Amino acid sequence: MKLVIKPRKGLGRIEIDMSPEVWSRVRELSERYGVPPERIIEMALTGDFREPKGDLKELERRVKELEERVWELEREYAPLKFKAYGLSEDNKLLAIELLGLLSENSQLRRFSGMKPKPNRELRRLISYYLQA
Repeated sequence: MKLVIKPRKGLGRIEIDMSPEVWSRVRELSERYGVPPERIIEMALTGDFREPKGDLKELERRVKELEERVWELEREYAPLKFKAYGLSEDNKLLAIELLGLLSENSQLRRFSGMKPKPNRELRRLISYYLQA
């Protein structure tokens, strides 16, 4: 495989011929660390590596423990999130119903010759629950 690396500024560029084995290894590293293959090759050429601060196996074990803890917390709070979502949807439905009743009340007041009341506070609450 032929790889062309262009600089950010200027006209110079580097062309590299790579064997399929090297390219597969670069692709593997790219997928493993979530970095573009071009960046892997650039790091290899410039020596821009970072050494881990500590035992790599210990760090990986700690990450796995933290992932397990995150999933435990997710399982614990998932029902609460679902219940909160349900209550939010219920509030929206009640706000829509209340808005309809306010409009009906206003029309009945007009029909009976009474002056309609604005109910700004209720309309502000309704708009709050409809936006949530």
